[in-house]
This record gives sequence, C-alpha cells and structure tokens, in this order.
Amino acid sequence: MSLAGVVTRRFPFGLRWLGAALWRLEHAFERARAAGRVEDDARIRIFMVMLFFGLGFGALAMGATQAALFSGSGGGGGAGWLPPQARADIVDREGRLLAADLLHYGLYVDPAEVWDAASTRQALAKALPTVSAERLDRALKSERRTFLAGGMTPVQKSAIHQLGLPGISFEPEQKRVYPLNHTASHLIGFSDTGGEGLAGAELALNDELRALARESGELALSIDLRVQGALEDELRKAAETYGPKGAVGLVAHVHTGEILGLASYPDFDPNTASAASADARLNRAASSVFEMGSTFKAFTVAIGLDTGVATMASTFDAREPYKLGYRTISDYHASRKVLSLVEVFQHSSNIGTARLAVGVGPERLSRYFDDLGLTTAAKVELKESASPLTPKVWNEDAVASTSFGHGMNISPLALTRAMLPLLNGGKLVPLTIRRQAPGFRPEAKRVLSETTSTQMLQIMRANVTGGSGGKADAPGLSVGGKTGTGEKYDPEIRRYNGKRQVSSFAAVFPTDGPLENDRYFVLILLDEPHGTPQTFGYSTGGWVAAPATGQLIARIAPFLGISRHIGPMEHQPRLASTPTVLAEAR
Repeated sequence: MSLAGVVTRRFPFGLRWLGAALWRLEHAFERARAAGRVEDDARIRIFMVMLFFGLGFGALAMGATQAALFSGSGGGGGAGWLPPQARADIVDREGRLLAADLLHYGLYVDPAEVWDAASTRQALAKALPTVSAERLDRALKSERRTFLAGGMTPVQKSAIHQLGLPGISFEPEQKRVYPLNHTASHLIGFSDTGGEGLAGAELALNDELRALARESGELALSIDLRVQGALEDELRKAAETYGPKGAVGLVAHVHTGEILGLASYPDFDPNTASAASADARLNRAASSVFEMGSTFKAFTVAIGLDTGVATMASTFDAREPYKLGYRTISDYHASRKVLSLVEVFQHSSNIGTARLAVGVGPERLSRYFDDLGLTTAAKVELKESASPLTPKVWNEDAVASTSFGHGMNISPLALTRAMLPLLNGGKLVPLTIRRQAPGFRPEAKRVLSETTSTQMLQIMRANVTGGSGGKADAPGLSVGGKTGTGEKYDPEIRRYNGKRQVSSFAAVFPTDGPLENDRYFVLILLDEPHGTPQTFGYSTGGWVAAPATGQLIARIAPFLGISRHIGPMEHQPRLASTPTVLAEAR
C-alpha cells in the first residue's frame, strides 16, 4: 500500500490533506529530475522553503496578535503580569491618592564580572551614600551574585546604569509607597515587603486590597484629606502648646459612622515605618484606653432621660458632697446649690451626676452601657480596636464612679461610637473606614429614643453657650459638647494623681435642625497635657482641648457643606435660662 493510502486511512482529514500534498510534491521532484528539468526542481525546493518560513512567521504573528488582544496583559489587569505582593491603590473619599504600588529596582553585584573592583567601589559609594562601606565590600568580595540595595526609583537606576559598571545589574521589584508621608499614617497603616498589611487599613482590608490589585481597582477610605489635614494641624498645635505625652483627634458622621478624620500624635512616616518608634506607631485612637472623665456625663444624663428617672425639669442637690458608702463624692468647683439637670451638665457636677446614676441603678445603667457599646471593643474594621477595662461588679459604687468617667477605661473610638446615638436619633451605628455612597444609612439598633437624642443636642449646645464648653464655640455653627478631665491612676502612689490627667472635649455640630440632617462628632483628647500662663496653669479639658475643637470645627465646616448662620436659627434649643458658669472648665 502506498504512503498516500496509509495517510488516507489512518489520519484525520487535515493531516490526510497535508500528507497527500507532500506526496504529490515529492513526485513532482522525481518527475522534474526524470524529465531533465533541473531548474524546475530548484524552483520547487525554493518555493517549499519560502512556504515553510511563511507559515512559521504567520503562526508567530497570529500568536502575538492573540496575546495582545485577548490575554489581558496589555491592559494591565491580567493576573499573570502582577507580582504576588501587588496591592491596590488606596484613595480618600474624593479619590486623592494615599497609597500605591510603584515599580522600583534592586541592585545586584556579580564580582566575577567586575573588571576593576576599586573603581567600581568608588563609583557605587558615591552613587549610593546610604549603603555602608562594609556592605559594599562584602558584595564586591562575595563568591556569588549579591543583592546590594533595593527600592531604587527608575531615575536612580538610570543614573547608576549610565556609569557603565560591569557586573552591576538590576531586577524589578514592587514597592508600597505613601506619597503624603505622615498624613493619616495611623489610619492608612503600612505593609511589609512581601505585600502583607501590618497596620491600619492595610491590615484591616488586606485581602480586599490584594484582590482589587488583580482587577486594576482602587479602595476608597472614608476620610476626607481636607478634614484630615485640618485635624492633624490643630492637634499638632495643641500638642506643641501643652506638651502631652500623646494626643488623639477624631471626626465622624453621626448617621453613617464614617470616620472622616483620625489622628494620633505623635505620628510616623509609613514609608519608613521600621525606623519609627513603637510609641510613634501606636494608634492611640484605637489601641489605647483611657478614663474619659466627664465626657461620660453625657451618657449618664441621656440614660436618665431615656429611663424617665430624670426630666429636663429635674433638680439635684449639690449643696454638700454626696456620701455613698465608704466614699464621698465632691465637685471640682463646688456650686453649693440645687442644680437643674442642665446645670448639672453645665457645671460638670460629679455630685449631681452620681445622684442621677444611683437613681437609674446598676442593672439599668450597665445594660445601657452594653447597648451603647461601651463594654466591648469599638466595632470598626481596624484590627487595633482595643477592649475596654470595665468594673468587675456593677454595684452602687461602680455606678457612681462610671457615671462621671472614673473606674472605666475605653478607647477614643469606643467613646465616638457610643456618642453617635446621643446625636443621631438614638441608633447605634458601626464605625467604618470605608467610603459609603451618598445617602447611605446602615442597619442599626435603636438604643435611645429620638426624644432623648433631641434633648441631648439641646443640653450639649447649652453647655457651649453657657457652660464648661464655652471655649469650643464657633460662631454661627451651633456647636455643642462636653468637657472631660480624667485623673490617671498612679501605681506608684496607689491612687489617682491629679497632676496626670486625660483632658478632652467631645463635640457635635450643628446641634440645630431636624435629627435626620447631616451632623458631625468631633473629639480632641490630650494625654497628660501641661498648663500654660495663658490657661492660668490649668490643663483640664475646657482649657486645652475645647479651644482646639472650636478652631477645628471652624476650619472643616466649609468642607462638609455646613454654612455659618449668624442670627436667630430655626430649631434652636429652648431651655430654661441658666446662669453662665464662671468656674474653671473641667
């Protein structure tokens, strides 16, 4: 049987056609030689060579075209081209860049290919001043190709490449960069060289950032860089003035729980996170817990109103210290009078607040604290969110202490979350570092009535217009708030030390208008500040934190679409007339 017959019987049509064509071609060669037409034989062979070359190049062209059009690599979104440590860009709520992966290069030295070690060493030492002489010597004397320096930009790589040094080579590497350096460093966090998040949003949203990188996507955080910049500036100025060991600033939307600004002082540069101290890397807003002092009186008053134990017309006898069991509760500046509920708040009266809390009782107060999220770590994406230190037993002593912020340590994030129901109509919303769509309202549990929330907005506004929070006022912006000064427990003397304080101001603006209106919570906290001649030596919340809060609110209001309104406002709090508090703002 002929070769053509075998091909016809045993192979598919395509191969049968090719085999038959080759068979005819071979017979054409034989016929050309038999007929003495040698030139035909040469032409046929040249044609065959050209045909095979043409088919080969055609196949290559088709493969290249398919790769360019259909593989996805050309668009930068294919999984194949990305390094395993790739992470998506992080941006603020308006799309401003906060973190990105950029192409950098690692420099390698192969001593076997170096022609002149002395001149190479001299050139590299001049081009790489941050590389130690010992490291450079080890690389040049090594018996194999050695990594010398990493994180080189294309410009740096080009400059060294132009030196024309034999034995010097480069390899591409992905590097995470933070173009704004210290800005929002504790919220953004940082990642390692292997592409794993280690802190902040980089850690909290690690898997999502890795997945988005393969889709050429970006991740938008809730912060607004304009708000963040003003917050950091005011916090830094307060820290430089009063010299605290640390400070915290927070701005949040009361309805969505979005964190629009978060600052912890001191801060650090995430580009060189390993060089920063542990103290600088500590996110005090999430990881540290403090006795928040009189800011807790806002919770106690709200609970008293919500349970019906107190009304706006209730009065409390603060003429003498309040004796409860073995302890006596006094006011920082005794008013020695019967105080209305609003005056208790304005005077920041420990006596009046403790009497109200005892009336609420341990069972109800502890249940409300649970509902407000004060007894658990703040619900937020940040892994650093710390658990609180709470009383082991909820008795009258614990109730009296916690009512004005003693005997319980919580994080600033937990305080922020618990404050939101007092200001948003009574709903406990989770905090979030993700940007939410306009008009977003999360599912939330009701923990206070709308009436209680409305009353708290009125009381907090009254505290700024005629109470301990006067220095936080920003004309035309209807600011409300509560001062806080918590004395720190000193283990050396085994008691509270009045010279070591946590001074804060918890604010809300605007307090006027319907409950559903956009409204913002602001917290400024200074850990162990020092008084100045301008504060008459005082370092309490009303003196050191309230002014910074008012200045911050005045700066960020335009960014948030809040306009100043000079003159009578609609929905202004209508409270009984109360005297201006002249005592030191605690």
